[in-house]
Amino acid sequence: MSSITYVLVHGAFSTAAAWGPVARDLALRGHRVVAVDLPGHGLDARDTGMVGVSTADDVAAVTAVVRAVDGPVVLVGHSRGGLTVTAVANAVPERLAHVVYVSAWCCVVGGPSVYASVAPSALDRLAPRLLTADPAEVAELRVDFRTTDPEALDALQDALLADGSRTELLAMLATMDGRESLAVDEAMVTVDPDRWGRVPRTYVRLGGDRALMPALQDRFVADSEAVGLPFRVVDLASSHLGVQLRPGPLVDVLTGLPS
Repeated sequence: MSSITYVLVHGAFSTAAAWGPVARDLALRGHRVVAVDLPGHGLDARDTGMVGVSTADDVAAVTAVVRAVDGPVVLVGHSRGGLTVTAVANAVPERLAHVVYVSAWCCVVGGPSVYASVAPSALDRLAPRLLTADPAEVAELRVDFRTTDPEALDALQDALLADGSRTELLAMLATMDGRESLAVDEAMVTVDPDRWGRVPRTYVRLGGDRALMPALQDRFVADSEAVGLPFRVVDLASSHLGVQLRPGPLVDVLTGLPS
């Protein structure tokens, strides 16, 4: 697969930096890899934060990278990044050799609102402790990931990195942005069977994830199968962030994808 380029899409409040260990291991195995900062995140941060950033902006940013690649692309999304992966696959299926959802949102029978109550995240209970502003007033989500509140950190550890150390958690939190967009175009991030369905796909199910619960991951997989577009499913025993911190198992999956 030396001609393949892996394009990595981060999740909510995250940045391209979260993919660092995965990108490093892919490169060391001789593969091309690009980790994308979605608009308003990481090196693409802006003074206005996430206000005005839309799903269309995310899709345009990733599609531009996909189109710039010389050769086939494996598009990989983690967590909320799955919404962008779906929309890009809907837009340019002919440019993709494979799509990979790593404990990621994959809305098949409707947008995220259809799935919101399937399996509440451990983060849902924590949100009021971390929010620094009323989302309705500031038109974005603002969260304090630099908190020193021990109870909040314990809850973040449980939700995001139960299989890691506090030092690892703090290192990952340091790479995260405290702002996220409220806007999601539900139609754009819903699977188009005629276009998305043309792309080979793998779902990496994380059994130890408490941020995007296994029951919700299973629902995405089941809905895809129900419409006749089944995933190849790979199970990894990992937390939400542990899969990025200890990249070996995931890199094995990515480099062993069927052609």
